[in-house]
Amino acid sequence: MMLHHAEAILAHDMADAVADLEQVLLAVQIPVEELVRGGGGEGELTKWLRRALANERGWTKHNFEIKKIIDGVVKECITHEIDHVKRFPAGTFALEIEWNNKDPFFDRDLENFKRLHSDGVISIGVIITRGVILQESLRDVVDAFARKNRITSPQALADYYSPTKRQLNLIDKYAKSKGSFEEGWAHAFVSDKFGEATTHWRKLEDRVKRGVGNPCPLLLIGIPKDVLVLQRRRSNR
Repeated sequence: MMLHHAEAILAHDMADAVADLEQVLLAVQIPVEELVRGGGGEGELTKWLRRALANERGWTKHNFEIKKIIDGVVKECITHEIDHVKRFPAGTFALEIEWNNKDPFFDRDLENFKRLHSDGVISIGVIITRGVILQESLRDVVDAFARKNRITSPQALADYYSPTKRQLNLIDKYAKSKGSFEEGWAHAFVSDKFGEATTHWRKLEDRVKRGVGNPCPLLLIGIPKDVLVLQRRRSNR
């Protein structure tokens, strides 16, 4: 999704930035095992994206410092830390990855982009998050992973992670209601780690529809379902 003239900026002024992002995103692949082992926070996908952007293409973390100076005296100083910033001849990109955070982080990112654009220090803001189909498919994908790997009891989960007592109770509840351990665990795991209150496309779309971040040009990217694989097909590191 592109908003507030982002399409024109990308098409006419920043083709090199588009090429960078396309090369990184087309290589994305998430083995479901890593999804499970990573739990919910900064898992292997986020780490891989950060390395690919920062180490390989120069989209590095940056602290913008904006000062209000009156007669040589600093009256106000505000800093905005952005995880990935890259300067191109035609302007500056600011990018955040919100794979699985609490959804108010979208408000923070969009408001930061708005202020930085208003102050003339960035040309466009980018957010990468889970797409709609990926979010809706997570339970089925985790269920298929459980069946493929014969995860039929809490003991079998020890190879991947150690559920807490609360999580075990949740798994038991859903296993009884769904009629199988695999489906119950998948439902409990996704509800607990990738629930509606986390960062995914619908939560981001809700905010931009309300005008959060306006009028900063925005490029919003939803990671699709087809990046999920039951096992790694090739090395992308």
